[in-house]
Amino acid sequence: MNAVVTGVGTIGPWGVGLEALADALQQGELRLSEVDRSKGFHAKSSSRTAGLVDPGVYREWLPGKAARRMSVNSRMTLAAARMAAKSAELEESEVGGERTAVSMGTSFASSEFTARLLEQINENGPQAASPFLFMETVANAYAGQVAMHFDARGSNSTVTQREASGALAVARALYQLSSGPADRVIAGTVDEMSPLPHAILDRFRALARPDADGQELPKVFDKDRAGFIASEGATVFLLEPEELAKQRNAKIFGRVRCAIRAFDPTAPSHDWGTGATELSAALVRGLERNGLAPSDIDRIVSGASGSKTGDRLEALVLKEAWAGLELPTVLAPKSVTGEYGGGQLAAAILALSDQIFAPTPGFEKIDPDLEIRPYDGSPMTTPARVLVSSLASGGAACWFVLESCP
Repeated sequence: MNAVVTGVGTIGPWGVGLEALADALQQGELRLSEVDRSKGFHAKSSSRTAGLVDPGVYREWLPGKAARRMSVNSRMTLAAARMAAKSAELEESEVGGERTAVSMGTSFASSEFTARLLEQINENGPQAASPFLFMETVANAYAGQVAMHFDARGSNSTVTQREASGALAVARALYQLSSGPADRVIAGTVDEMSPLPHAILDRFRALARPDADGQELPKVFDKDRAGFIASEGATVFLLEPEELAKQRNAKIFGRVRCAIRAFDPTAPSHDWGTGATELSAALVRGLERNGLAPSDIDRIVSGASGSKTGDRLEALVLKEAWAGLELPTVLAPKSVTGEYGGGQLAAAILALSDQIFAPTPGFEKIDPDLEIRPYDGSPMTTPARVLVSSLASGGAACWFVLESCP
């Protein structure tokens, strides 16, 4: 059974929809906003910006009364899911049913509602805890909101594996379709970037801080990279069996040929590990199980973000997997979308098309230890297959292959 993507909804700092993201990727523009530092979470020398979403840009996609009871994550997820349904040319009443599943990912869940709940308890005692706030602090709330809206009564799951959460949610969706319990899956990932997680990431020195010119740039794969830009947003795919999609003459964005999962046991709980050899072997074995080899991949949509250790692991895994072969074009969309929020997933759909990408913003110097130069603006041909790579701090790893579907 082949699974295909028939609908895509995406929200991020670039705005709403694939067209807005395509424009940002073509311009190489990372759109940043000042983070609210008034609560005192941040250190004095901390990062000051993030890829934040203006709630007004997706308001039209929200049912008014229901949205008032939702966290930012639930709002973005539901808005992106409704976009995906529309792009799949389905009425919302057609999306749900007993064989429609939901598979979502999130890195940190709803930090804003969690912080508000803890403030209530701290100031007024446990009896003051709001059930309204609590129900949106759990990580699976967003998948639940989507299921209720569409009446999706199939399996409902949420993955929380940091940077790999979105790719793992797609892998889960592929399993649900191939194993038979679902005929349609709403799958994707969501993250908000409120002041609390932003400050925590900064205190771990994960974020890019102002340079001599006061700019905060991720510098993906660059020798002088010093951290990533944290972003928020949501990307949701609608996946269906290829046979059913073609029966209804659906537009197909791409086929999900396979998904490969692995784990790096060398990774500490707070950082990327050093298990490049083991991860690259898992990637190659996974491709082989599905009748593919590294040489069959035309482009790589890398999860590299500007992290010192994360980019290093990503580069070494790719180099070892392609040992003796020239790497295909390596796109690094997080140089534009930032880390978290699903921008990489939406960029992968665009990477399978004739989308024009700007030279990788912020990249200047090749790291001699990595020897990887991300996309530099050279002419590209339309690819047949794209590998999406997602390695997470804490050890999770996932790759999936998108291929064109005539």
